[in-house]
This record gives sequence, C-alpha cells and structure tokens, in this order.
Amino acid sequence: MSFVKKPFFIALIILVPIITFLLWPLNSEKWEIKENADLLNEKKEILSRLESSSNEKGPNILLITADDLGMADVSAYGEGNIVTPNIDKLGEEGVVFENAYVTSPVCAPSRAALITGRYQHRFGFEFTMHDRYLKNRLEYLGFKYFVNSYPWEPQWTTEVPGRKDIDMQGLPVSEITLAEILKKQGYKTGVVGKWHLGWSDEKMPVSFGFDEQYGFFMSHSLYAPEGSEGIVDQKIEEDWTDPYIWSGQRKGPHAIYKNYTEVEEKKYLTTRIADESISFISRHQNEPFFLWVSFNAPHTPLQAPKDYVDRYKNIEDPIKRVYRAMINSLDDELGRLMKFLNDNSLDENTIVFFISDNGGAEYTHTTDNGKYEGGKNTEFEGGVKVPMMIRWKGKIPANQRYHPMVSSMDIFSSSVAAVNAEIEISRTIDGVNLLPYLQDSIHDYPHDYLFWQRGISKAVRNNSWKLVINEKSNERLLYNLNNDKYENPEVSAQNPEMVQMLEKKLLKWEKLHAEPLWPPVVFFYANKGGKEYGFEQ
Repeated sequence: MSFVKKPFFIALIILVPIITFLLWPLNSEKWEIKENADLLNEKKEILSRLESSSNEKGPNILLITADDLGMADVSAYGEGNIVTPNIDKLGEEGVVFENAYVTSPVCAPSRAALITGRYQHRFGFEFTMHDRYLKNRLEYLGFKYFVNSYPWEPQWTTEVPGRKDIDMQGLPVSEITLAEILKKQGYKTGVVGKWHLGWSDEKMPVSFGFDEQYGFFMSHSLYAPEGSEGIVDQKIEEDWTDPYIWSGQRKGPHAIYKNYTEVEEKKYLTTRIADESISFISRHQNEPFFLWVSFNAPHTPLQAPKDYVDRYKNIEDPIKRVYRAMINSLDDELGRLMKFLNDNSLDENTIVFFISDNGGAEYTHTTDNGKYEGGKNTEFEGGVKVPMMIRWKGKIPANQRYHPMVSSMDIFSSSVAAVNAEIEISRTIDGVNLLPYLQDSIHDYPHDYLFWQRGISKAVRNNSWKLVINEKSNERLLYNLNNDKYENPEVSAQNPEMVQMLEKKLLKWEKLHAEPLWPPVVFFYANKGGKEYGFEQ
C-alpha cells in the first residue's frame, strides 16, 4: 500500500506546482487604466476658453477615411490595376499627396492621431486595442505549438489586462479632438461608420464632441447579415484572423448603432454609410458642419453586392474578385457623396479630406500594395504610406501632385486653421497646417522628420532618408527614398553617419512618450528582401 502511495504523492508534488504555474491567471493591475485628472481639467479649461473667433460662417469640413486601402488600391497612384475614378476625380479637383503617412500601420492608433493631431504615443495609445488576451501560460503554449496561426504568433507575457481594463481601452477622455474644437466654433458634428477608439460608455463619440453617430465601435462589423440575399460572402481560409472577424457578426460593439441605440441594418453597409452621411449634410447644410465619414471598406470580412462581384468575372481568384467589388462600391458611394455636395452648391464651402488609415492588408491575400513592401502591421512603406487627397474648390489650386512628406495629423491642424480657431493649448500638436503650402506654393517642407514606434519596431524618416529599426531581428535598415521610393536597396553599411543621426532623432522623440496603456498580444511576421521581420501587435 505504501509502495502505491509513494509514487502518487511524488507525482502530485511535481505536478501541482506545474499545473498551478500553467493555469495561474495572468491578469495584472499593471494595466489598470486610470484617466489623468489633471489633463482632463486642463482640457476643460482649454475648451471653455475656445470661442468662435468670427461671426462669419467657416467652411464645412468633410473627412473621409477608408479602412486598409493601400497605395495599389487607388488608381491615381498608378501602383496597381484597380480603377477608382471618383477617388481620382477628388484628387484631380484638388491635391494628391505623393508622400502621405499615417502614424501607425494599424487602425486604432492611426485614428487616435488623426482625430487629435498628436502622435498617439503622447497619450499611451501605442498598440492597437484587443478584446481578448491570453488567460494563462497553458493557453500560450497551446496557441504557439498546436495552432497554425502564421504569420501571427502569440507573445509570451506574464501580465495582461483584466476584463474591466480591456473594456476601458480607447482614446483617453483627456485628449482634445477635432470635433470638440469645431463644436465650440458652432459646428454641428457627426461621425458615420467605423469608430474604433473605444467601446465603453466613456469612450463613445459623444464623449469627444460628436453630436450624432451612426455605425459600429469595434475594428470591424459585417457589411450585411451573413447569408443576405444579393450579397456574396467570401471566407479566407488562408487567413488565420478571418474566423475571428466573422465570429463578431453584429453582436455587442460590432452591432450597428444610431445615436448609441442598436438598430437592425440589412442594407449593404458601405451604401448605408453614404446614405447617413448625405442625410447628415442635408439636415445641416445651412449651418457649418464637420462630418467624419469613416468607411470600413475594404477591411475584412469580405462581403460585396453580387451585382458588383459579377462585374469582375474575369478575375479567377474569388478573394480578389470580392475585394475589387468592395473597392468599386466604396468608390461609387464616395462619388455619390461628392455629387450631393455639387448638386446642393456646397462644393466651394466644403474642405474634403480623403485618407486611408493604414496600408493594404497583404496577409488577407486581397492586395499586394504594388511594389511597396510590408503592408499593414509593418513600419515599411507598404504599412504606413497611404493614399491622401484634399479638395477645397476656389481656395486650393486643382491638379496638384504634392511631393514633400505630410502626415495624417496635418488634417487636424489644417482644419483648425481653416476655421480660424484660436487655441490656447499647452500640450503639443504635431500636425502642421498644410494650407499655406498648397495655396501659396511654399517651397519649405511641412515636416523635417516623421516617426513611428510600436515596441520593438521603430522608424524615422526625413524628406530623403528612412531608417527602420527592428529589435526582434536586431537590425537597422536604411533607405534613400529619393533614389527609390520602394525602400530598395538597403544602404546602412554605406551610410553609417546617416544611421547614427536618424537614430539620435528617434531616441530624442521617444523620450516624449507616455507609457503604453495596454500591451501587445501577438507578433506579426513580414518578409522583406528575403528576410523575415517581427512586429508587435
């Protein structure tokens, strides 16, 4: 009897600590989200002092964003074979930016900088938000060794946010948005489409100056209920993230809301976003308005009206066929929106901005970003260089191709300047007012340097050179973008002084960062020049 018990107890003594170690919850108070009361009070004081500086009605501001639309997805740039006549026309009537950048190659951090005019690192929005983190070490091991998730891989971590802090992720309420400034100037403000800056009650658009809202709050939603008549649903078996995308359906923050009340929506969402945008403009066309038209196309899930898909029967790959149809629909709806402005004599008093929130998502097998490498999730050009245009009829000369580098943050500063808002603000605004550069042909550069960082992956560029630092591969990659805009060849060995100078600039910029408000959860691997690089997500 004792012979039987002894091995049992020995095994128990060994296994209990191991099982405890593997199953011990990783939730940590380290990631508790607390709003900065001092910054929030400062914000209230700034907004209380911000009054309209003129009785004259300012221009309307129309900000149109696409989601994951790469450089090869817009024909104005000549990088692919997709045709976008309405987007191109917008650029022809204004300015096409040849070197426009977002501050992050993923949606949420990019949008945080866009709407505040500030690098998202200044307020801890370094990584994209996640609604799911590893629960324990056993889950990590199972994920790593028993799930084929390439090019994604789980990060080993010992501390993750708890449920309460996951739900509190999003834009800090102490940040000042473009909507809040324009609202103080007497503008009616609205956001239509994707939000993705938080889904708790405290992080809704109404908390950031938006009077009206239509759309969803997470990174994605269905374009139509799955299985809808007349809609083609296309799954992507090769993309590990695709089942997750479809699993959200239209539940919780993936549902469609109108002024924060959930609504049943059966019509194709790209069309409905245009419908609601036109409705907003129609109701407020006799007063100044700011409308953020936030299309989620062509982000997955892949869904498109069948009549659009049927236009591309010559494309054998069903994934690319539906993707092309989604962009075609996006382009048509943007054209319908522009026609409404024209038909209602709103063209000349409306500044229209168009931009994508990051580069094309190559891992979904939908696009290849042309010759730009890396794509979404990477700090290479394919991830952070995006289509961007501005049109202001009668104020900005048409048919411009603007080559100096600009940033998505400049939309904030240009809009504020256009309405003559006098902001007494102590916090740094990183965006630049582009209007003088476009109206008066100023030959100086709007920016001397632009910066990127997500943990181990960093980048900096001036108007000639770009340095990419990847700490996972322990490499410093230097490119002369004046010689080759596609980041080829790599020339760090030939230019060590330039590497050193740019790295010093990057290190100085990093010192201005706040600590990240939440951690990354996975690595994303991308191949460039025959080498594989890891990026934190």
